[in-house]
Amino acid sequence: MATGRSQTWSSLANRVGPPGERPESARRSWRSTSSSPTRWSAATARGSAPRPRCSCCWPPRSRTSRPCWWPSGATVSCSRPLRAQLPAAGCARARLPDLLSTALSTAGFWLKRSSYEEQPTVRFRHQVLFVALLGPERGGFLAWSTFPAFNRLQGDHLRVPLVSTREEDRNQDGKMDMLHFKLELPLQSTEHVLGVQLILTFSYQLHRMSTFVMQSMAFLQSSFAVPGSQLYVNGELRLQQKQPLSSGGLDVRYNVSVINGTSPFAYDYDLTHIVAAYQERNVTTILMDPHPIWLVGRAAEAPFVINAVIRYPVEVCTYLPGFWEMIKFAWIQYVSILLIFLWVFERIKRFVFQNQVVTTIPVAVMPQGETYKEHLS
Repeated sequence: MATGRSQTWSSLANRVGPPGERPESARRSWRSTSSSPTRWSAATARGSAPRPRCSCCWPPRSRTSRPCWWPSGATVSCSRPLRAQLPAAGCARARLPDLLSTALSTAGFWLKRSSYEEQPTVRFRHQVLFVALLGPERGGFLAWSTFPAFNRLQGDHLRVPLVSTREEDRNQDGKMDMLHFKLELPLQSTEHVLGVQLILTFSYQLHRMSTFVMQSMAFLQSSFAVPGSQLYVNGELRLQQKQPLSSGGLDVRYNVSVINGTSPFAYDYDLTHIVAAYQERNVTTILMDPHPIWLVGRAAEAPFVINAVIRYPVEVCTYLPGFWEMIKFAWIQYVSILLIFLWVFERIKRFVFQNQVVTTIPVAVMPQGETYKEHLS
């Protein structure tokens, strides 16, 4: 039997020729012998073909072949599949940078400003500066304030009114919701009020993002051609921002008095100077009252009355977001664009390959560094 196998091997080697050549007849003969495990086993049992000893060629697990030199250039079956190398594969590698550039080119990728709602903590500081404008026959004006230095500067124009205030917390949340302010200015029968100027100061605080503390004011000014008996105001103390707040920390830049009540100089109590200095701030409050009501028909000895209701509404505050908030918002924008692109590219890829729009080149997949093995008998 050994002699028969050697003769069979010699005859096969003579047919396939030298190791550098692979005749077509030998390749056909070898493929026909190794096309299936059943044929291979039968040929081996008859002694017509030797059994291959390389792990890449035996047992044959797939009909997909790649060159394997055993013996003398014969091609045997191999279990490694073929892969189609696509010319458009570079598009997938460039997808992520393209998505990032697309997301950056759209507005709003980086969150530069954000806003939130908060009920401010507002308290009336019981500081008042009041000026009543009279007719030209009575010297022009009457004034009063809670600052002694200002009152000393008024001389005969000083008139002390009756002031009553009350703050109310309607929803019982620990924060005041409105201020009821009433001022009664006693007048002589020959005095008539044509206009008023009033400044009220407040303590204003925000706590949700950053702790922001300031002293603010509400400025009320109204004048009419007809002498009045009462001015009724029902408005809101609204927050005005020229720049956003910070996202954390303590901000006490404007926690200073609006009126310098300790100054002995008249310039510090001038309304023009007070309003101009107050408007230099980046964060202020303003009294919003679209419909002040001027009532006429005052009795001879009746006082002039200012009746004001000032509400503290919920504010929409603008702030600069922190680093992690910016990253979270940018990630959401990027993922939303990524999912759309993945869905679109997947549909395009299926259409292109199923309809053979582009040319594909099949190449063998081999581990890096692996070469064809030559089997020697």
